[in-house]
Amino acid sequence: MALLVAAAAVALPLTAAGVRSLALLAVGLAGLAATAAALWWTFARHGPARAAATGLAVLLPLVVLLHYAAVGLLWVVLSALALWIAAALIGRAALGGDVARTRPRQYPAAPPKAPFLIMNPSSGHGKVGRYDLVAKARALGAEVAVLDPAHPQDVMELARRAVARGADLLGVAGGDGTQALVAGVAARHELPFVVICAGTRNHFAMDLGLDRSDPSTGLDALTDGVELRVDLGAIGERVFVNNASFGVYATVVQSPAYRDDKVRTILRELPDLLTHQIGPRLTVHAGQAVIDAPQGVLVSNNPYHLGDAAGLGRRARLDSGLLGVFGITVDNAAQAAGLLRGHHARGLTALTAREVVVDADVGDIPVGVDGEAVRLPTPVICRITPGALRVRVPRHRPGVPRSSGTVDWRALGRLAWQK
Repeated sequence: MALLVAAAAVALPLTAAGVRSLALLAVGLAGLAATAAALWWTFARHGPARAAATGLAVLLPLVVLLHYAAVGLLWVVLSALALWIAAALIGRAALGGDVARTRPRQYPAAPPKAPFLIMNPSSGHGKVGRYDLVAKARALGAEVAVLDPAHPQDVMELARRAVARGADLLGVAGGDGTQALVAGVAARHELPFVVICAGTRNHFAMDLGLDRSDPSTGLDALTDGVELRVDLGAIGERVFVNNASFGVYATVVQSPAYRDDKVRTILRELPDLLTHQIGPRLTVHAGQAVIDAPQGVLVSNNPYHLGDAAGLGRRARLDSGLLGVFGITVDNAAQAAGLLRGHHARGLTALTAREVVVDADVGDIPVGVDGEAVRLPTPVICRITPGALRVRVPRHRPGVPRSSGTVDWRALGRLAWQK
């Protein structure tokens, strides 16, 4: 069905416009490339040049649509696009749509006798209170430490003290940054770790297959849980469960003005950062590969699925024993337009390695570690420890959500042929 609908998406413009369908495609691609170039100028320029580029980025798509309408073929283009979307949706359903085909092995786990949970009531716009997580956890026999947003506490120290008192399981209801800090303590003491989805995005929980719509279901791991062995990334002594970011993003978020006025701060600092007029010049070594002067680098605990249209949203697995490396190098409008090729673009680099070294022309650089802004001395060395973390998860959980990424048409063809 997916292949038939895709064929219809090709046949419709050929039937309705004949040879002119090639011109329609050329106009659309040219419009996309020009719009991407205009967006680059928008972010890489100040003043009147930025205003002009912003106007072009808005105007160019409208010009393309008006051209289609003028030749009486706008309905053809929109119908073909709708068919392509339908074909992709059907194709993902046919292939199972799940990027995490290989999941960590599950081990049986007895309920803990002295679980210790740290809960941040300000995470996720108050999910801890909204789902009554403190009372529910205490009813299951857990000791709960509720953080006071007005008086920051050292969560690692809280976890270490709990271990010294005899805690046999550690857990966090909070964001990924807090999860990572306590997970490091759990890994060092070889204790199981529980993730409660009380943060805003909960990327780590998503890749574990937990139910992010109801954080209280994560507490089922205390009574009816199984254990997974997953990898942990590390920068020196600091652990990360998701990723560490370097370059433009890490620099912008550490600006003192960022928290008060995010948009204005980004627009003010991006041009000089993108054109290397300010900020550190990075060099990344991943195995034998070198990425020179990238504007942005993401080092992840296991590789992200690059075909995900949601934007590096999911990891196929958490136990591959490899770091994922994603770098972007864009120095001009032409390279910005080339990003439309996706992971085939020259400005995008995707690698895997067990160790990644990020060096710079300065003594220390800003780094975002699971969303937490820090500064680290160079060179920054990222490593991965396979199977370092024992994660306790509910026996019954939704699983990793389906990918929203691109469809493997070759795999669809093979599947159709076999049928």
